[in-house]
Amino acid sequence: MNDRTLLSTDGPVRTVLREPLGQPSRAPVSWPAVVAGATAAGALSLILLVLGTGLGLSAVSPWSGQGVSGVTFGTSTIVWVTLTQIAAAGMGGYLAGRLRERWVETRDDEVYFRDTAHGFLAWALATIVTAGLLTSAVSSAVGGGAQAAGATATAGAGALTAMPAKTGSMATQASTSDRSADGYYVDTLFRRDVNVSAGSSTAATGPSNDDSGKGSGEITRILANATVTGSLSPEDTRYVGQLVSQRTGLSPADAEKRVTDTFARMQAKAKEIEDTAREAADKARKASAYAALWLFVSLLVGAFAASWAATFGGRRRDLF
Repeated sequence: MNDRTLLSTDGPVRTVLREPLGQPSRAPVSWPAVVAGATAAGALSLILLVLGTGLGLSAVSPWSGQGVSGVTFGTSTIVWVTLTQIAAAGMGGYLAGRLRERWVETRDDEVYFRDTAHGFLAWALATIVTAGLLTSAVSSAVGGGAQAAGATATAGAGALTAMPAKTGSMATQASTSDRSADGYYVDTLFRRDVNVSAGSSTAATGPSNDDSGKGSGEITRILANATVTGSLSPEDTRYVGQLVSQRTGLSPADAEKRVTDTFARMQAKAKEIEDTAREAADKARKASAYAALWLFVSLLVGAFAASWAATFGGRRRDLF
């Protein structure tokens, strides 16, 4: 209701002017229009993301020399996500501006601000709902780098301690060692040179299966401990050399040399595994960081597109 005062010769006259029927005072935010725009934006975003996933899977291939390269795939993903934000957010913002109620006797700059706010609110609501529904996937993508970086700290220790972890009870140590990659190095210790004659019946026929399994498991633990500590003590070298000499017929000096050479190979392999794990973790960290930054940029582009499209839809609304 608007009150206006009119002046006359007899004194001031107070006249009450009422707004026309059907034109009540409107709230500054039209929430039904915001919800409608957010719903359309979320649905269109989901459809485009599913389409992008299908196109991406059809473009890559696990076979070497086939499919797009990693750089091309990453660039295409960034472009598609940005275009998805522009299309979905723009549609939601336009609907939020076009479906809002008309504001009576409101200045043009205020209408422009409200339309912009409607588009931004529609984009924000759609983003929050989408993030809530896809929280596990988003957390996995963004947190992959952090998890890989944390795994790097234990990658070397895991590679170094793999041997004792793979050994079980005394009855299954030999078979467990055979199944593990570290068992290969233990087996090389007991390889017999066919040109060397056996010095004893034990060397010629070999120990029993039980003694063989026990010796292999014991040597595995010795070498595993030495790999963790970084050095093989002279006592352990002599002891393992004696076992190797008994089973292969090598001289004690040659057996100890074989032990030290095998241990050096094990250290080199463990170092290679650790370096590979660190390199993979660093690549995953960088990829996650780039993905998070580009996702941030695409979301900002979507917010701008929704706000601008809402002003355009609002102007079209006021024409009718």
